[in-house]
Amino acid sequence: MAGWPAAEAAGALVVAILAAAAGGAAGKTTIEPCAGADTCAALLGYTLYADMKVSEVAALFGADPRAVLAANALDFASPGAANRILPAGLPLRVPTRCACSDGVRKSVAVRYSARPADTLASVADVVFAGLASADQIRTANGLSAEDPDAPLDAGATLVVPLPCACFNSTDNNLPAVYLSYVVRVGDTVQSIAATHATTVTDISNVNAMGSPIVAPGDILAIPLPACASMFPNSASDYGLLVANGTYALTAGNCVQCSCGPGDLKLYCTPASLTASCSSMQCPNSNLMLGNVTAQSTSGGCNVSSCSYAGLVNGTIATSLSSGLQPTCPGPHQFPPLRATPIAVNQGSYLAPSPAPGAGEAGGDIPGFPGSSNVSPANGPSGSVSQAASVNRPHQIVALILSVALYFQM
Repeated sequence: MAGWPAAEAAGALVVAILAAAAGGAAGKTTIEPCAGADTCAALLGYTLYADMKVSEVAALFGADPRAVLAANALDFASPGAANRILPAGLPLRVPTRCACSDGVRKSVAVRYSARPADTLASVADVVFAGLASADQIRTANGLSAEDPDAPLDAGATLVVPLPCACFNSTDNNLPAVYLSYVVRVGDTVQSIAATHATTVTDISNVNAMGSPIVAPGDILAIPLPACASMFPNSASDYGLLVANGTYALTAGNCVQCSCGPGDLKLYCTPASLTASCSSMQCPNSNLMLGNVTAQSTSGGCNVSSCSYAGLVNGTIATSLSSGLQPTCPGPHQFPPLRATPIAVNQGSYLAPSPAPGAGEAGGDIPGFPGSSNVSPANGPSGSVSQAASVNRPHQIVALILSVALYFQM
């Protein structure tokens, strides 16, 4: 179970409370209706409210620490990776499985153990950075309609439902993984689109927005270009998706898969993070997983490669492919891994931001009234629901006093 980080984070925590309380109006969340028991890979956009170890962030969401680092293209192979300290205010992408619960998409696997001075409001708005509301946590746990700022029983286990989306893991018929993004003060749809290398039109279509206007606390589903796997249904990692420019770990951390930067083709190699891995040699070949051989001929280039085919019955499956290509491929280019940041750079995230289009620079917005652009076909669309967020300025002092009381214990 996860709780508050160390006591020295008290100052940052108070700042986070004030920032959350200043948000004001109720937040809107994109809802994807669903049926059945299928799940998909998704990402949660989480902003650290205090300096936290990678392991603390991972424990909060029930994730693997190295998987969190890999999803953010942060160095995940160095010794002691789980104990690195990440700075307050750092935006992260946390991998999760998006399920179908009560007819809508959500992540329902997170359990939180209440600590002294915790309230529904502080858990929702501070600990989980607005990804859930106090009302949603109350409903998920069958709690009475009590004051959201009333202290919770220390040690009580709470189910924390978190927003996510699948939309068939595609966007405009191309592979995509969806990021649940909490709108922050100063954000606009244009700036969000630029930061995540997408367009205002795409975000508006996915989130069924009547106009490209957002408010702090709103939660948007952001489609990120991704590399899709082609594993058989019997594979335990069936449906693996990796966002462009990042990595994912699978097969018990024996295999690492990357996406980009040159193309959107999944490329997997041994991860060397554990000693107990099954054979990664391709059948009827001397090639190992990730190996590629190329031989130039008068008719082109004979290329053979050993690819990952999923974890089937606990065994790493591989696939050998051979064929003639016009030219021989060069060395594979991997997405660059970043060192763990020690400070937050608000102007960048994982990739360079594209230049905004004409509509995004202040003119007509593509796909909206006043524009001649036509919305792309076959894009997913969701609905929007209201979810109560912090709108209690008169209770800020009580919340701060509760936090101060906790750190004195």
